[in-house]
Amino acid sequence: MQTTKEADVETPLFSLKMIAEVNMPTRWANFRMLGFEAVRQQENSGRRYTETALVLILGDIHVAPPIVRIHSQCATGDIFHSLRCDCHDQLHLALRTIADEGAGILLYEHQEGRGIGLMEKLRAYALQDQGLDTIEANLQLGHAVDTRDFQLPVRILQFLQISSLRLMTNNPQKIATIQSAGIKLVERVAADVASSPHAAGYLATKREKLGHIYAGHTPANAVGCELNPVYSLAK
Repeated sequence: MQTTKEADVETPLFSLKMIAEVNMPTRWANFRMLGFEAVRQQENSGRRYTETALVLILGDIHVAPPIVRIHSQCATGDIFHSLRCDCHDQLHLALRTIADEGAGILLYEHQEGRGIGLMEKLRAYALQDQGLDTIEANLQLGHAVDTRDFQLPVRILQFLQISSLRLMTNNPQKIATIQSAGIKLVERVAADVASSPHAAGYLATKREKLGHIYAGHTPANAVGCELNPVYSLAK
């Protein structure tokens, strides 16, 4: 692995630095964990802000296209095992699959609540308890349907010199972002897990309005909302 100094990547709109690399033994395998910090600048306002991400790596990720999971932080699901979503089970599925294959990458991006943050996510939950779906709740709070653009995971994959991969996802926006960055998508690996009745409405909304792909269902077109534009990162 390159040193932190050698690993720095800078563009006019984006700087990326690897902060540390450590050994991270888990119940599934003995991973390497890398911490990344990025400073980004909004093209329209010029405002600078910082994003962070953790990356778990197992085995040789260059001998063949590795399996990759881009996972957005979900404190309620990942930590407290909330049944309102399938995030916890998808995280464990990814780690178990990577361990079973002996190689792969999990990118853990700090994008709670599709990017709105934990407290705003709880406010959105409160609105959902009153009958709104996850999209309607975000919009009522003044947020976009999904504020994420997945540029940071793509930059990290480029830093890791990943030119082709197998992406574990049900999210078409992640697929489009990977492909627009010039990374070859060899295979989409389904991230299907058993879900709780508590999550039925949430998952139906993602399928019907955001076009998420689930076993036994044909992807729907996004209705009444817009996904983030896919940015080309090969600038």
